[in-house]
Amino acid sequence: MYQSYDNPSCPETGGPRLAALRKVLQHERLAGFIIPRADAHQGEYVAASDMRLAWLTGFTGSAGFCIALLDKAGVFIDGRYTLQVRDQVDLDHFTPVPWPETQPGDWLVENLSGGVVGFDPWLHTAGEIAKIEKRLAGSGIRLRRCENLVDKIWTDRPAPPRDLMVAYPAELAGKTHAEKRTDIAADLRKQGLKAAVITLPDSIAWLLNTRGTDLGQTPVALAFAILADDGHVTLFMDPAKADEALRDHLGNTVSIAVPDSFGSALKTLQGPVLVDSNSAPLWVSDQLKSAGIAIIDARDPVILPKAVKNPAEINGSRQAHLRDGAAMAEFLCWIDSLGVDPHISEIEVAQKLETIRAATGKLRNISFDTICGSGPNGAIVHYRVNTDTNRQIRRGDVLLVDSGGQYLDGTTDITRTMAIGTPPAEAVRAFTLVLKGMIAISRQQFPQGLSGRDLDPLARMALWSEGMDYDHGTGHGVGVFLSVHEGPQRISRISTEVLRAGMILSNEPGYYREGAFGIRIENLIVVQKAIPKGDKRDMLEFETLTWAPIDRRMIDVNLLTATERHWLNRYHAQTLTKIAPMCSPIVGAWLQAACAPL
Repeated sequence: MYQSYDNPSCPETGGPRLAALRKVLQHERLAGFIIPRADAHQGEYVAASDMRLAWLTGFTGSAGFCIALLDKAGVFIDGRYTLQVRDQVDLDHFTPVPWPETQPGDWLVENLSGGVVGFDPWLHTAGEIAKIEKRLAGSGIRLRRCENLVDKIWTDRPAPPRDLMVAYPAELAGKTHAEKRTDIAADLRKQGLKAAVITLPDSIAWLLNTRGTDLGQTPVALAFAILADDGHVTLFMDPAKADEALRDHLGNTVSIAVPDSFGSALKTLQGPVLVDSNSAPLWVSDQLKSAGIAIIDARDPVILPKAVKNPAEINGSRQAHLRDGAAMAEFLCWIDSLGVDPHISEIEVAQKLETIRAATGKLRNISFDTICGSGPNGAIVHYRVNTDTNRQIRRGDVLLVDSGGQYLDGTTDITRTMAIGTPPAEAVRAFTLVLKGMIAISRQQFPQGLSGRDLDPLARMALWSEGMDYDHGTGHGVGVFLSVHEGPQRISRISTEVLRAGMILSNEPGYYREGAFGIRIENLIVVQKAIPKGDKRDMLEFETLTWAPIDRRMIDVNLLTATERHWLNRYHAQTLTKIAPMCSPIVGAWLQAACAPL
């Protein structure tokens, strides 16, 4: 199985570990230390050896950080983790802090009268530290680079991953890595840049047409890279991660160097050098500045080309979603076959779905730990079922299952919320309002030049009209056999990134009632050019990639407009046409009923 159900959090260890950290703080004459969720690559997913925040506090969410002072410790979490953090940390020792509402600089000023707060320059970006330092100006509090203090007390820290980096087929990538390097190097020359430092593992994977298993469900290999303006790349990673097949794939214009040489290589570059202050560790800028090399702060040059998928990548994603849709149909049919009293647990449901996906023979991994929350567990937005929280699914429950697969030709992410027996009336109403928002995004045409924040209100309007909302974004970017959470594209009230044809996003409004149920409906969509009409403006729209039935028992048809009913009926008709031929006769018959018109 690709997913473990052991409880990764142990709140009772938080107090002793925090006490040990405070002894180190006193020895180092520090007033505090910042412990981020991030690793040196600043990605969302980190290896076990880099899970310092979880080890210290017990909190295992995908975003957040802790500031540990000598007399208090704040765990900063966003709205997705308000419920989760209470269950995972020892509240006698750690205090949850709402973030980004409360910024770290503000919190430090409020809780310290002065002193020095340490941080590891490998684990923070230059932009992040600059923002905190600006707030601390004149407060008597200052930040100081130091060794990682958590590592001093984490005596059984796992070893870093050393899995092989492997080649990714050019026919699926749509371009050879030589073509990609040539294109981006040309852009560097146009900007008068001599080199770019690439620190994001998925950027390196896309640029070099490689993949890996260092982060498990996110198929990348951990490495750093320097891209020169002539297209040559120096890759900094353990040479043991490169076998002959990879070296043949990379050719003689990509060099492999040991990680310890990264710093000296940076110091010998000719400037100006592009460094992304929002993703590169501050340590990188420190090395360049110490050598007097000019730095240009600009976005990782791979980010946008990676986000705007080419025809081969989009076609591969379509095929992956058809395969995944057939697996989802089998799964949903199986859930229905259990009846109103299923006598099954959340873990058993998640394991069954993984088994069905694996039976395709194409599954490389799941794209994230399956979120399978029944009843009140569904209200925990990023709930991860484990042996301690595992709940038996009961009659009248609302079951939320958010899952995805990693296939060589694409990454999937789908959420379906299902009724077990007769659902509560308030859940049906909420589900229908969420569905209205999902449909609004799916069918909207919009002018070129708009960003995700311009569309986000469409997903919330039906909920807002009833005094309801959800505390997460409406959609995130998705890669192609890469990260299931990919930037910079988002559908969110804070996203200013312009949406472009070829970008893949999720469309996943939701609603969560603490202690009762959670609702989310999610399809993946890809931005495409719309057929001109009206005054012939250049418009964009979304093509739906995900094909799986939406539970008709959870819908109050009276709340849908005729246009919304038409969209849903058409979506279900297309689902039946696309998916049924790939399913067994039993599942095909079930699909006929599940996709029947409203």
